[in-house]
Amino acid sequence: MAKIAILGDIHANLDALNVVLADCREQGVEEFLCTGDVVGYNACPHECIEIIRDIGCPVMMGNHDYYVGCEKLNLNDFNPNAAAVVRWTRDQLSEEDLDWLRALPFTRTAKGVTLVHATNDRPALFGYVFDNLQADANFTAQKTPLSFHGHTHCPMIYEKSLQGVFRIDPQDFKLQMGRKYFINVGSVGQPRDGDPRATYVIYDSVAKTVTFRRLPYDIAAAQARIRAAGLPDRLAERLAEGH
Repeated sequence: MAKIAILGDIHANLDALNVVLADCREQGVEEFLCTGDVVGYNACPHECIEIIRDIGCPVMMGNHDYYVGCEKLNLNDFNPNAAAVVRWTRDQLSEEDLDWLRALPFTRTAKGVTLVHATNDRPALFGYVFDNLQADANFTAQKTPLSFHGHTHCPMIYEKSLQGVFRIDPQDFKLQMGRKYFINVGSVGQPRDGDPRATYVIYDSVAKTVTFRRLPYDIAAAQARIRAAGLPDRLAERLAEGH
């Protein structure tokens, strides 16, 4: 085991996922992990589930995976566009797909790292980490030196040392002994940090390095799929904006 790709927030974007997986092959990736939200927002939920299952990728429960899989969930309090996408996604999936979503764990330790969609302290509540205080609460529950997450769609590094908790802009780096890291891997299918390119992370478990990868993909094709499916046009527009 050496190079491990950590994918997050694929969100049914087949065009972005295919580009990311092609890059993984070129980079010599040997294993895959996913921080969740395979479905939601985009137009290819079944295809993306099928691909992720075929590559044997452990996946965490994301909030959109939960919304789609939990058919008893009351959507009345949802934004109307969000509720429409959840209902549409459910209709595209087989019972086998839905069972797979329902069985996803909220957190797990795999290949020496902790995976979670949102936070380690309360993984089932899908809280957000945007600052050092929120990251510090997460670190209290983080049992391994390295943890990967997603949910915000914005790549980011949080580091905890004896000096405190620090937020670091995404960059390639080598892990330091005696420190903990909580790393947001960004989003494959719907980045929100102003850069529309698909994002993922490569962790080299031997060299102890983390590399952020950003890749252009055919955004127009993904937008066309959204519009052809009759999904809200705003979902297509935001792909090009990276917001």
